[in-house]
Amino acid sequence: QSTAQSIEDLTQNALQELSQIDNPDELEQWRVRILGRRGELTGILRGLAQLDLEERRQVGALGNQAKAALEEGLEKRGRDISEARLAQVADLERIDVTLPGRPVATGRLHPTTQVLREITDAFVAMGFSIVEGPEVEWDHYNFEMLNIPQGHPARDMWNTLWVDYVNEEGQRPMLLRTHTSPMQARVMESVQPPVRVIVPGKCYRYEATDATHEWHFYQVEGLAVDEGITFADLKGTLYEFARRLFGTERKVRFRCDYFPFVEPGVDMSIDCFSCEGNDSSCRICRGSGWIEIMGAGMVHPRVLAGVGYDPEKYTGFAFGLGPERIAMLKYGIDDIRHFYSNDLRFLRQF
Repeated sequence: QSTAQSIEDLTQNALQELSQIDNPDELEQWRVRILGRRGELTGILRGLAQLDLEERRQVGALGNQAKAALEEGLEKRGRDISEARLAQVADLERIDVTLPGRPVATGRLHPTTQVLREITDAFVAMGFSIVEGPEVEWDHYNFEMLNIPQGHPARDMWNTLWVDYVNEEGQRPMLLRTHTSPMQARVMESVQPPVRVIVPGKCYRYEATDATHEWHFYQVEGLAVDEGITFADLKGTLYEFARRLFGTERKVRFRCDYFPFVEPGVDMSIDCFSCEGNDSSCRICRGSGWIEIMGAGMVHPRVLAGVGYDPEKYTGFAFGLGPERIAMLKYGIDDIRHFYSNDLRFLRQF
């Protein structure tokens, strides 16, 4: 069989075989076997050196045509296989645009944050400014500047978490603040009256957790100092706050209480918005008809004097309340531990 005939037969058979290939691996194997360096066409063309000059020229031209035809067929078949695979994938993974989209989960504020914002908004509307302070505090501000000196029995009211830092005198003067009241002293040290601020923030106490106690919680401290401020101003401010937060029909009650940094000190209660005092089995007020929501009082003269204010000239009032307690009252939550359990079943209700 002549070399020219061998090239024609190889080209015809290879193109026919190429038309039957339907995957990239077989296509690559065909390319190596037919057109590779040791392929069948290459082997035939290597024999051209044994032919005379005229026949070599004719067979060489035929070989180039065959190689071009085979390479063109290879390229076309490769495109066809790729398009077929893409069509198959598109068919298998076709998107049905008529199907409803997957719902996107909507984020929401934590219930403590929601109530905290309601509280701060109520006081900001009455002319108070918002300030924040450090959670790691000095004993000097947390106790001593608030009329609670070293060794005072009132310190037992706060189960303190002390920071493991000892000063040159062998004392531990640093702690996690037990209330936001230290900012009273810090603010009064830095500005002159009039002062009207609220201090939202986190507090820490070393105590066992149960349905009504947590070792970390939020508190909102309030302070107002100016000339001529009286207990009537305290009552009016807190009464307006209760109306803004719990409804305009609310009643309030003040009873004597003790806090070292105020004199006189009171606790403030609102009338029960659940039973209005008519249900002895009420879960919220326990039949008393009143719900305690905060402690307050007139700033102690020693506290004023300690920051350089003249207690003969200036007076003021202070108050403190817990957003978690307010949220528990507003939404009927029976366990404070829910706020920090990160249980989505609880959080999604708000």
